[in-house]
Amino acid sequence: MVQYVNPLAPLTVIPPDLRTLADYERHAVAHLPAASWQHIQAGIDRDLTLSSNRGAFDAVRFLPRALSDLRGGGTGLDLFDRHQESPILLAPLAYQRIAHPDGELATVRAAMALGTGMIVSTLSSIPLEDIAKAAQQAATALGTEAAPLWFQLYLREDREWSAELVRRAEAAGYGAIVLTIDAAIKQSSFILPPDVDAANLRGMPKRHQTALPGGKVLFGTPLLDTAPRWEDLAWLRGITALPLLVKGIISPDDARMAVDHGADGIIVSNHGGRVLDGLPSPLEMMPAIVAAVGGKVPLLLDSGIRSGSDIAKAIGLGANAVLIGRPQFHALAVAGTAGVAHVLHILRAELEHVMAQLGCRTLSDIADRIMTP
Repeated sequence: MVQYVNPLAPLTVIPPDLRTLADYERHAVAHLPAASWQHIQAGIDRDLTLSSNRGAFDAVRFLPRALSDLRGGGTGLDLFDRHQESPILLAPLAYQRIAHPDGELATVRAAMALGTGMIVSTLSSIPLEDIAKAAQQAATALGTEAAPLWFQLYLREDREWSAELVRRAEAAGYGAIVLTIDAAIKQSSFILPPDVDAANLRGMPKRHQTALPGGKVLFGTPLLDTAPRWEDLAWLRGITALPLLVKGIISPDDARMAVDHGADGIIVSNHGGRVLDGLPSPLEMMPAIVAAVGGKVPLLLDSGIRSGSDIAKAIGLGANAVLIGRPQFHALAVAGTAGVAHVLHILRAELEHVMAQLGCRTLSDIADRIMTP
C-alpha cells in the first residue's frame, strides 16, 4: 500500500530564489508526498509525448523587429465576450487537495486576484459550487469583476449524470463548458489519499475496470462501449446554451469535425503527455489546426507551457490563449494561494518582457516574429 509521508508544509513567505516556474517545480518535490509527486509529474510509457511537448517549444525561434512603437500596448484579448488582461487560463486539474489542504479554493482565489480565468475539473476535490462561491467572494473583496470560471466535463456513462453536472455548473454561474475527450480510458495506478475524493461525483456510481487473464481487456467492456463519441458532443451542444469547448483535439480533421458538431472553441492538447505515447505536440499541430478551422472558433493550447516565451510562441503560431497545467500543482504545494498568484504574475511579466523585446505592441503582432524549423 502507498504510504503518504508528511512533506514540508506550504511556505508562508515566498523566498527570493523563486523566480521562475522551474524554481517552483524544483521546490515542489519537498512539499509533496512521493506518490503525489510521481503522479503529478508522470507521462506515459517512455515519456516520448511528454518530451516532445517541451522539445517543440525549444525548436521555435524569435525574430525581433527593432525600434517598434510600443505605446498603448498590452496583453489583453476578448474571449467569448469577456475581456481578459492576458491570454492565460488555469487548466482543469483533478484532485488539487493532493497538493494543498485548500485545493481548488486556494487556486481560484489566486486566479481571481490576478484576473485569470480558471477551468474547474469534474474531478475537483472541492464541490464546484463552493469553488464558484469562493471565486465571487474573492472578486468582491478585491472590488473587481470575477475572472472567467469554466467547468470541465468528463462524460459519465449515463447521460443524465452528465446533464446533472452541466445543470449544476450553469446554476453556479460557470461561463462555459469544456468537454475533455482524450482521457476516457486514461491509465493511472495512483491511489488517492484517504481525505481526498472527487467531490462533484459523490452519490454517482463509480466505474471499475478489471481484466481477467483470458478475458476481455478493453474492447467489449463498458469502459470502451461508453467512451465519448461524436453523437455525445452533439447531444451536449443541445442541452446547454453556454459556450462549449472541446479539449483533447490534436488532429486538424477532428478540429473541423468538432466545429461541425457545435463546438464554440477548441483546446489543442495531448493531455500533458499523460494518455498516449508518441503523439505530436499541440504546438507542432497548431498551424494545421488553424488552417482547418479557418478562424471560425477560438483555439487554445494546452500541454507544456512553462514560461512567458512559451506563451508567445503559442500565440504566434495561432493560439488565442493558453492553459497552464502542472505548474499549478507545483505552486500550490510550495505556497498555496500566494504561490499560484506568484506563478501567474511571473508568466504575465515574462510574456510582457518577451513582447517588448520582440517589438510587439499587441498579441496579434507576435505572428510576424516567429521562425519555425
